[in-house]
Amino acid sequence: MERLTRLSRSIEGKVALITGAASGMGYATACLFADEGARIAAVDLNREGVLELVKRIETAGHEALGLELDVSDPSAVRAAVEQITDHFGGLDILVNNAGMPAGLPVEAEGYDELWERALAVNVSAHQRLIRTALPWLLKSESGRIINVASTEGLGATAGVSPYTASKHAVVGLTRALAVELGSRGITVNCICPGPIRTAMTAAIPDAAKNKFARRRVPLRRYGDPEEVAHGTLHLALPASSYINGAILPVDGGLLVQNT
Repeated sequence: MERLTRLSRSIEGKVALITGAASGMGYATACLFADEGARIAAVDLNREGVLELVKRIETAGHEALGLELDVSDPSAVRAAVEQITDHFGGLDILVNNAGMPAGLPVEAEGYDELWERALAVNVSAHQRLIRTALPWLLKSESGRIINVASTEGLGATAGVSPYTASKHAVVGLTRALAVELGSRGITVNCICPGPIRTAMTAAIPDAAKNKFARRRVPLRRYGDPEEVAHGTLHLALPASSYINGAILPVDGGLLVQNT
């Protein structure tokens, strides 16, 4: 049947680099992108986890490369991007998903060290990967950068100020680079997940999760990593060519509920 529209909703054949891919939202994003025909470069500090992901993707008949990577290590980032682009011959999509929790009261011992680590992993790594991948993204017909922040980047919770500040910075970085890179054909957008069932929230008892969701989330539940991945996929599509600088909450309505 003849199509009535001209813009493509396919990422088949695109090369997608996804950080923090060994678990949670990164894992779900890698699997979804592979299902949609993308060639996956999956990186994570967890070597065993990322290799298990690659095995799963390849068993399903898709193409993937997995690398162990500490995204806060500048030389390792450069080496990884070089290896990925050598392997695939290019890069079209960068998903900056890797991150870490960072919760301490502001007066607590060890706060300064946690602050520095949170900024290194949650913000500086994003800009470093973007800068390293940029020459390849500029060569793509549809270069896409999707940064994963948090609803903490649009609000605040007591006791986690290093995390909250880092996620606000990701939102700011997204907006700044959307303005800077838009004229060069690259879109830069941001996903802000709310309460999602991942390793980061695994320590929260189910009873506490359910109580929080009933009180704060209009959908009355925590989200699933794949639900976040579908938001990320939408921003990566060639058809999403006029979405730039967008901050997309995937939070079940948490941010719009007043009470």
